[in-house]
Amino acid sequence: MIEPYERALDEVPGAHPYAPGSRYSGVEIGVHRAPDGTEVRYAKRRLLPALGDLAEESVPHVVSGGERADQLGQRYFGDPGQWWQIADANPLLDPRELTDEPGERIAVPLPGGFPGGMGGPGVRNG
Repeated sequence: MIEPYERALDEVPGAHPYAPGSRYSGVEIGVHRAPDGTEVRYAKRRLLPALGDLAEESVPHVVSGGERADQLGQRYFGDPGQWWQIADANPLLDPRELTDEPGERIAVPLPGGFPGGMGGPGVRNG
């Protein structure tokens, strides 16, 4: 069943189902048609660009015991929901991996992000 607010988005040209600060805000939305004719909207794959020298576009952070990804998002971006920018810079899908090893160095992107988007190799070298 499609929620009423989702149906409303279908009628607004250019409407995107993800908030501007979401990691999926720039992802293209596809439509799958089921055999019965039902249309299902979905986010197409989000690819991370490869980056050259990460050191110039990030700052290192040494993980402390008990830190969480959302705390890093708040500290560096003023929004706990922006942890994904740090995960992309390292690159990780599970935010727990960012802080599971106290003493490990992780990359934190500079405000405004990396040129060409988030992603690329990390500096996870313990």
